[in-house]
Amino acid sequence: MDPIHIEPGQRYLARINPKRIPHIFTDVLIIGGGIAGCRAALEIDPRLETIIVNKGKFTQSNTAYAQGGIAGVLDPLDNITNHVQDTLAAGKDLCDPELVEYVCTEAPRHIQELIEFGADFDTQDGKIALTKEGGHSHRRVAHALGDATGKEVMRALVAAVHKHPSIQTWTKTPTIDLVTEDGKCRGAIIWNRYHGKSIVWAKQVILATGGAGCLFRETTNPPLATGDGHALAFRAGALLQDMEFMQFHPTVLYIAGGARYLVSEAVRGEGAYLRDCNGVRFMSEYHPDLELAHRDIVSRAITDRMLKTSHSCVYLDLRHLDKNLVKERFPNISKVCAGFGLDLSKDQIPVRPGAHYMIGGVKTDLQAQTSVPHLWAAGEVTSTGLHGGNRLASNSLLEGLIFGAAAGKGASAAALSIPDQYSASLLPEWDAEKRSDEDLNSKDLRNSLASLMWRDVGITRSADSLKNAQDKVDFWSRYVVDREFRTLTGWELQNMLLVSHLMITSAIERRESRGVHYRSDFPETDPAFQKHISVISTR
Repeated sequence: MDPIHIEPGQRYLARINPKRIPHIFTDVLIIGGGIAGCRAALEIDPRLETIIVNKGKFTQSNTAYAQGGIAGVLDPLDNITNHVQDTLAAGKDLCDPELVEYVCTEAPRHIQELIEFGADFDTQDGKIALTKEGGHSHRRVAHALGDATGKEVMRALVAAVHKHPSIQTWTKTPTIDLVTEDGKCRGAIIWNRYHGKSIVWAKQVILATGGAGCLFRETTNPPLATGDGHALAFRAGALLQDMEFMQFHPTVLYIAGGARYLVSEAVRGEGAYLRDCNGVRFMSEYHPDLELAHRDIVSRAITDRMLKTSHSCVYLDLRHLDKNLVKERFPNISKVCAGFGLDLSKDQIPVRPGAHYMIGGVKTDLQAQTSVPHLWAAGEVTSTGLHGGNRLASNSLLEGLIFGAAAGKGASAAALSIPDQYSASLLPEWDAEKRSDEDLNSKDLRNSLASLMWRDVGITRSADSLKNAQDKVDFWSRYVVDREFRTLTGWELQNMLLVSHLMITSAIERRESRGVHYRSDFPETDPAFQKHISVISTR
């Protein structure tokens, strides 16, 4: 299917005078410091200079928030074929089978590499402890710190990165745009808190910016997950695909006035029940796999149950589980719940779905190359073909590891083949009519966008809801896109509007229900749509 061509608005979000801003030159620039970005950095040849720019701190990435673990065949009773089949089944006939087999085969080696980097996984009888999550036929999810796997993985990777003198790490340094020349990526415009706008020129660039959960009012993602990488790549001319597929996690802690907190799928993997407000264990009415059905099924079941009972949430019940097991496996969840006066041995956890993982993104190949020369990508910002229409639990950290390493390896080899050159190009002139951001309440508009996307482009969609969302986003974009913002909140808003537009356009085009994309007006899966929907800039 030919890609949908979409007008991106302005090419660059910021006005640049090359004679008045700092220029930095490096060999490889990595944008994003989660699992994919850090793993990429560790693959770069130490003879090369590498810079990692991170919008926030390393502790603020989606990786650091990850609870469940990393999937891989580590049990002799399991095998690679099982992992492949489980992944394909979750993906609803949209996965790339060759790529899935490659990833599942590589998984054990990359988990072992994490251990060599210093990651301390939970063990049982001297072996890595494994749990089972929804969609998995066997216990194959390795975890750390009970229910804080991402935190431990990032600790180990960041420590390993800091041991390399050839790698610089810049935190609180957002990227405004990728710089392109003659269709090739040359670097990026960044915001440096000491010098303002700067340009980092690089022989190769790796995009590892994470997800876009903050497009939605209810999300498990940190506040910085605003889809920046998707927008950066699109404006730079990269091909994006599967933008209609946002995975909603079924169980997010829901307490009025409290921050949303992911309640790991591993809780259900260890035997927790889902009950409605009347105490009824309801999943048997929706799927034979009960609480361990795929995430899209469980999310829709919970939403339906909330509607039928006129209640704002459902409940996770762990009261029948061994108290010591709960305390040992889920220390962080127990601590968070205790902060709200909930004792998991006595009380149920109020939960409801929230936007969790962006399946769609920048199209990459097996080597992590994008359609733009000199631009590589890895992690949640990409669409590799691994997840298809619905991500299998705990395959995401695995994807970040494997393709982070692939991007680092490819970018390193390419950068080594290019001699040093220190030259800057002039960026396109800005329209003198651009308006300032002084009369715009970007926070209010961002909240309105998140509410709109949750209501009309959320777990259940329809032609009417998508058309309403499209009209609203187009209207807002018309008076936001031509403004020149000078702060991160403004650039994030422009990126969020663009990514919302791409998501809505793709969702309108997919006139069926498949995986996480459910349309009430087309509730069946249509073989005619067993294909990817791609978008690209008209520029």
